[in-house]
Amino acid sequence: MKPGMALLFRSSVDSAARWQSELVRLSPELDIRIWPEFGDPSEIDYALVWHPETGLLASLPNLKLILSLGAGVDHILGDPQLPRGVPIVRLVDPYLTAAMSEYVALQVLRLHRQDVDYRIQQEAGIWRELPQKNAGERPVGILGLGEIGQHAGGKLASLGFPVSGWSRSAKTIAGFTTYAGAAGLMQMLGKTEILVCLLPLTSQTEGILCARTFAALPVGAAIVNAGRGRHLVEEDLIPALDSGQLSAAALDVFQEEPLPPGHPFWHHPRVLVTPHIAGITNPATAAPIIIDSIRRCEEGRPLVNQVDPAQGY
Repeated sequence: MKPGMALLFRSSVDSAARWQSELVRLSPELDIRIWPEFGDPSEIDYALVWHPETGLLASLPNLKLILSLGAGVDHILGDPQLPRGVPIVRLVDPYLTAAMSEYVALQVLRLHRQDVDYRIQQEAGIWRELPQKNAGERPVGILGLGEIGQHAGGKLASLGFPVSGWSRSAKTIAGFTTYAGAAGLMQMLGKTEILVCLLPLTSQTEGILCARTFAALPVGAAIVNAGRGRHLVEEDLIPALDSGQLSAAALDVFQEEPLPPGHPFWHHPRVLVTPHIAGITNPATAAPIIIDSIRRCEEGRPLVNQVDPAQGY
């Protein structure tokens, strides 16, 4: 790697010190600039970002590559001033994928074993055994069959759950029943008792968790959203829970983060809230992937996990 190359680091999470330590350890010659005091914009070659301000990337005239600090890239593609022609790479870290799968398995098991109902009973001082299905009788449907969706589905299948998956375009995946397109979505929903959203956020997937989707699920189904907050039409969720159409919802992502103190999700007995922690990027495992992307760019080699802005992922 050439000496003097500069990388701008911008994150909405206070992780700059950990990232700087790992990146310098792997590539001491890399000049790391931490937003907002990053000096001359024309000196920046690379940008490693999460939720950058509108226009920040466009202000870097010699930018060669945009690197996402996470698997999602909607926080980059949503910038109306995004510079054209600069390649974007999303982060695919096996450890992040495993963490996401752990979260999905945890929440699916909680919903399957009726943890929400037992918590309600505990608060009321009620000792009552509830009828319990076997895992093999609890079909799980996954929205999104990328690397994380396939990994999570495999973990759930190993626990005995029948797993189906849906994607926008048709896919054949060993061990999965797969569906595609609008008709395929309705077919899968009708057979799904726990629905897991792991989709990328695009104009086609925004609002996919809505009243129409909930109505297509069997009565008493539950949902897990570990995709993006804008996948869920929030005002449709509580009516579906209160009517009994849905039995519970486990949510890790929200339209506004942090979730505002007065938001009804905080106190609804059938909503499980976690603060966007399903897959936390670990600099120790992710930094080598970032450095590899920079080296590939410098050497003119093909980039791995390059984003197609037209597709949104």
